[in-house]
Amino acid sequence: MTAKQQESGRAVILYDDALLDHAEPSLFEAPADATSAVGGRGSAWLIRHGADEWVLRHYRRGGLPGRVIRDTYIWVGLEATRAWREWRLTYSLYEEGLPVPQPVAARVVYSGLLYKADLITRRIAGATSIAALMAAGGESRTPWGEAGRTVRRFHDAGVYHADLNAHNLLVDAAGKLYLIDFDRGARRRGRAWKRANLARLQRSLRKLAGSAAVMAPAWAAFLDGYGG
Repeated sequence: MTAKQQESGRAVILYDDALLDHAEPSLFEAPADATSAVGGRGSAWLIRHGADEWVLRHYRRGGLPGRVIRDTYIWVGLEATRAWREWRLTYSLYEEGLPVPQPVAARVVYSGLLYKADLITRRIAGATSIAALMAAGGESRTPWGEAGRTVRRFHDAGVYHADLNAHNLLVDAAGKLYLIDFDRGARRRGRAWKRANLARLQRSLRKLAGSAAVMAPAWAAFLDGYGG
């Protein structure tokens, strides 16, 4: 893989030249018949590129700021943009063999002191989020021990996930776990952030389950997989 950059007007595109000969702005335009993607945050669509299927995500703000400034960010340099940072982190994890979606391309469109951004990754075939499984009453079918082992792999690699929740943990048809959406993620040292990561995930699961009591057996299986 060689990461290449391509400029087109006010847009700059970063892409993997093993997957693309060149990158055009049209790659980041979702077709009218595109469907919403499973898992992750913000606006995401499933799009086709030849025989391949990709997930296109447009960066949007969450919480209260998102009600006022929907999808623009302060420009402080290309390498500091959310799309560039997420693309580079995700690719480093992919190269290390961690279960993440393969990054395809990222785009930043800047204007003055502001920018907007998009990210494309390859779709994980047949994957369903743990949140979707739980909504369908699938707590007992969710591989909680494998989920714990997967999160532990990321933590052992020093990977901080800024939004570790049930929507960002995907399970494929073979029961393999994946972690998606590394926006604002980073490499970190220490242990305190790992405990905070697990607490965030536990809150997400309890909210979906409706109570701590209902979630308790599943969480115990998760922690057993996660280990000490």
